Amino acid sequence: MGNKAVVLGANYYIGLSTIRCLGVHDVHVAAVDYAWEGAYGLESKYCSEALIGPHYKEDPAGLVTFLIDYAKNQDSPPVLIPTADPYVEFVDDHLPELREHFLIPQKEQGLYTKIMDKGTLHTLASRHGVAVPETVEMDDENLVGKVEEEIKYPCLVKPVDSPAFVAKFRRKLFKVYNKEELLEKVQQAKEENIEVIVQRIIPGFDDHMYTFDAYLNQDSKVTHWVTCQKLRQFPVNYGASVYTQQKYVPELYDLGSKFLEGIQYKGFAEIEFKKDAETGDYYLIEINVRITNLNHLLQKAGINIPYITYRELTGNPIEPKAIEEDQNLVFWYAYEDLLAVREYIKTGQLSPQKVLKSYFRPKAHAIWDPKDPKPAFAFGKKLANLVVGKVTNKK
Repeated sequence: MGNKAVVLGANYYIGLSTIRCLGVHDVHVAAVDYAWEGAYGLESKYCSEALIGPHYKEDPAGLVTFLIDYAKNQDSPPVLIPTADPYVEFVDDHLPELREHFLIPQKEQGLYTKIMDKGTLHTLASRHGVAVPETVEMDDENLVGKVEEEIKYPCLVKPVDSPAFVAKFRRKLFKVYNKEELLEKVQQAKEENIEVIVQRIIPGFDDHMYTFDAYLNQDSKVTHWVTCQKLRQFPVNYGASVYTQQKYVPELYDLGSKFLEGIQYKGFAEIEFKKDAETGDYYLIEINVRITNLNHLLQKAGINIPYITYRELTGNPIEPKAIEEDQNLVFWYAYEDLLAVREYIKTGQLSPQKVLKSYFRPKAHAIWDPKDPKPAFAFGKKLANLVVGKVTNKK
């Protein structure tokens, strides 16, 4: 049978698209989650094995044992692919023992975490000549003075560790408009023992957000890449992609490849840039070090990241490739895009006509696939249960 692929996380569409990207090439996919409920990726016809294991945070040692026991029972080492930030942190924390039994692109323990940490990421980016927004640390003795002189209001209070911040505050960041709000939000973060930074807002609407999606081989050389332009996000202005187009932007290759190769990165990474509406300069905002929201879009454009990863790690790499033309393809996460559109129109950022016009394009859907419909029905059931739960709680 050869090497299997173990996909960590099946309760979100990123895990689902990873399962599909491997399954369409007849790779045996074992998908792991911590509960059956809500894990609609396990319903995919491309999921060869559905495994329920210990929770990555509640029992990380148990999950390590669970995964290693699984790998020991295989004829060949499986390829391990995390599909959410907490799973990346888990893999990074236990990289030495997991690498003894699994094929994993990254060899340097701590690099994933270093890149996910906004503070150390900005230091790395500056060292490698990539522009980052002006930033002040929360413990700076002259925090208010520096914000008023160098950053100006409104500005952003952003977490150093995004998963912890999102888990606590259910949002990616705080936008503050004056000194009082700044001090209030920094204090809230301190009370929760969450480190934050204060950052300048780069001018430009959401369509000034771009991504450089790349795979780097074991020699830390970019072999496959594609660039995209966000059109809408949710939550609006500072959220995740919900409507994004593949867009060829060669400058992003120059910036992104130099940085990733410079830090000796291996495997897949997605760098988010924002183009300054006033200067045209690109600023590095953050890096995702796992399969991302746009995975199905990349696959449809011709860059199947999970399968590229699998083939290289199992000793049969795919020929290098870059997408150097615009294919008019868009990624669409319909559920959250409809919520975003309502907010964009309500706040006057987009007109109904412009939104309607944008829909007449070929799409890479987040969840729906006519060849693999069961996950979409399972997701619909999950949404219905959430709605019923909210209605019941109000009574």
